[in-house]
Amino acid sequence: MEKDLKSYTLPALQELIAEKSGKKFHAGYIFSFIHEKQHSRLEEITPVPEKLRNTLSDEGFFISSLEILERQKDADGTEKFLFSAQDGSKFESVLLDDNGRKTVCISSQAGCRMGCGFCATAGIGFIRNLSSGEIAEQVYAAKRNAEKISNVVFMGMGEPFDNYENAVNAAIILNDSKGLGLGARHITLSTCGLIDRIEDFTQLDKQFRLAVSIHAGYEDTRNKLMPINKSNPLAKLFAAVENYCRKTGRRVTLEYCLIDGINDSREEAVKFAQSAQRLKCNVNLIEFNPAGSLRFSAPKKGKTNAFADILRENGIETHIRYRRGRNIKAACGQLGAEWEK
Repeated sequence: MEKDLKSYTLPALQELIAEKSGKKFHAGYIFSFIHEKQHSRLEEITPVPEKLRNTLSDEGFFISSLEILERQKDADGTEKFLFSAQDGSKFESVLLDDNGRKTVCISSQAGCRMGCGFCATAGIGFIRNLSSGEIAEQVYAAKRNAEKISNVVFMGMGEPFDNYENAVNAAIILNDSKGLGLGARHITLSTCGLIDRIEDFTQLDKQFRLAVSIHAGYEDTRNKLMPINKSNPLAKLFAAVENYCRKTGRRVTLEYCLIDGINDSREEAVKFAQSAQRLKCNVNLIEFNPAGSLRFSAPKKGKTNAFADILRENGIETHIRYRRGRNIKAACGQLGAEWEK
């Protein structure tokens, strides 16, 4: 049984407290004190009877916390946090400021097992999944340094759908009105293309947004960049995303990292556009960010614009994303670059 009370959704916490002979409203107090008031000690939750608090404590239940080992701030306003969990596992998250609109990019794993060739986190390897509480706490830490959090994106270290249950539960916790109360449509979970989990996400009765990392128009190109494509090929991935759009009625965001001489050709753009046209989607183009031992480079600016023009000519809403936080290794693909193996 999970012992970290911060990792419990409110319904799960209500069930746990009922098993301990507590009342439903006691669970509400505990949830609110943890997620709204940011308490980290059971004895501080005084509206809950002392006997119940002692029972939980005696049985090993606790409220987790993270240590901030380092904070860095870029000139563009981006902040990066290096966290340490209670077992010493390290991971990073990023607070982005876009004209007062604060977005937290959070990690779902310490390290990553997906092995994407353009991502510095792959150089760390997989350490472990983060708990729902550890995922949510990254947002609370950022909130303590920002007036208001506008959006949360699961695009930090790790593959959220490789830690599906904990990632989704963290999103549910962040969305709950008794906690942070962040609107579901302001929470985006991303995946590099785990098709089975996309199918699970399609069935989820929540309004969370979905982002999918594509990064290629052709199967062969994606195989070279993303090992996951061999077991979750591009054709089947687009079919799963098309099914998601059809069943939920929601738009999906497709992420595409442009790498000079690898996936930035006109042919790749046309092929990608042909697949994306089937979807209710928008595309984020991200120029490759150098990090650690990665040997790729970003395309020339004119090539990025040409790629975007091809997508737009095919009726696809396309945005070229500014590379925020590059000077502190906080941009896309750079997390963990300063401490990879």
